Amino acid sequence: MVSEWFQRVGSSIPRGFSRYYILELLSTKPHTGKEIIDAAESQSEGMWKPSPGLIYPLLGRLLDEGLVEETKDGKYQITKKGKATSEDIEKINQVVKNQLDVLMRVKNVGRFVAMDLIERMSMMGALLSSNVSKMTKEEMSKYRKFLQNELQKLDAQESKQGKEIKID
Repeated sequence: MVSEWFQRVGSSIPRGFSRYYILELLSTKPHTGKEIIDAAESQSEGMWKPSPGLIYPLLGRLLDEGLVEETKDGKYQITKKGKATSEDIEKINQVVKNQLDVLMRVKNVGRFVAMDLIERMSMMGALLSSNVSKMTKEEMSKYRKFLQNELQKLDAQESKQGKEIKID
């Protein structure tokens, strides 16, 4: 059973996301801290429910930085400085979307993923190879089988890509 602590720490939300989520949400209209939490839970369909211990201190930092301000009715609203920051983030978001769009159109995403896997395997191989002298015969046999299987997968993928290229 996964502990409650691990569920919080092992969140699928990347570090720093909450800050920009709040700015984006407040760019639509003012919200209370509770409304921010509820909106996050609703938009994520229950997969992310930020705790008050995350949201309120974060709102305090955003206040200190002048990115948000508190209204008379206890809600938080984005400032001009906060809007500029949010717009910069949206520009970066658009650049990333454009890059992914190009990669998907070129249909080389598989190649990039394969290159990344090859690089990781090379690093693992180098690490394992540096320890070959310390391996038992059984470990050596498993290592050899692993490498042979990975080479067969690469050969199969290469063969498949060759056929796809000929068809196009």
